Amino acid sequence: MNTYLFVYDLMQFCGHSWIFTNMIIRFMSFGKDSLADTFYSIGLVMRLCQLLSILEILHILIGIDKSRLFPRFLQITERIVVLFVVINSQEEVQGKYIVCVLFFLWNLLDVVRYTYNMLARTGIYYLPLTWLNFSLCIPLYPLSVLAKAFAIYVSLPYFESFGTYSIKLPFPFAFSIYFPYVLKMYLLVLFTGMCFIIQNLFSERKAHLGTSNIKMKRS
Repeated sequence: MNTYLFVYDLMQFCGHSWIFTNMIIRFMSFGKDSLADTFYSIGLVMRLCQLLSILEILHILIGIDKSRLFPRFLQITERIVVLFVVINSQEEVQGKYIVCVLFFLWNLLDVVRYTYNMLARTGIYYLPLTWLNFSLCIPLYPLSVLAKAFAIYVSLPYFESFGTYSIKLPFPFAFSIYFPYVLKMYLLVLFTGMCFIIQNLFSERKAHLGTSNIKMKRS
C-alpha cells in the first residue's frame, strides 16, 4: 500500500508540476495575454488531477491514509464543485483572470503537498519542506476560498441568463430549482467550511512539525 500511495503521489506531483510550470512559462512568454486562455491550455490536465484526487477520500475510508476524512472531503468537493459545476459549464467564465489565479493557488499548494507526501512515504523528512507544507496552506487556503467565491460570483449572471442546471418541473409537481440561488447558498457552506478547515490546518501544523522535529533530532 505504501508503494501504491507513493505512485499516486508521484502521478499527482507530475500533473500539478506540469500545470504549474506551464502557467509560469506561458506568463513569462505572453504576459497578461496568457491569463485569458489558461483554462483552454491546462484545463484538461487540471480536471484529470482533480478527478484523481477523489481517490484520497477512499484512501482515508479504507484506512491507508491517516488524514481526517471530513476536512479532506470538504477540500476536494469544493474544488470539484467550482471546477466542474461552475467553471467547466460556463465558457464565458473560463476566460476570466480569476480562473488563472485559482489554478495558480491550487497547484502551488499541491506541488508542495505531493512532494512532501512522496518523501514521507520513503521515510525522508526535510524540516524546510515540512515547515513549508504545513505553513504555506494557512495563508493560501483562505485566498483560494476567496478566489472560489469570486469565481462563483462572476458566474452568477451567466447561470441566470442561460438557465444552466435550473430545473422547473411541470404540473402537478409545480416545483423548480433556480440554480443561482443554490450557488448563493453554497457560498455560505464554502465560508463555513473554511473556518473548520483552517482550524484543522493549524492542528496538523502543530502535530506534524513537532513530530518531524523529534525524528530529525533522533537521527
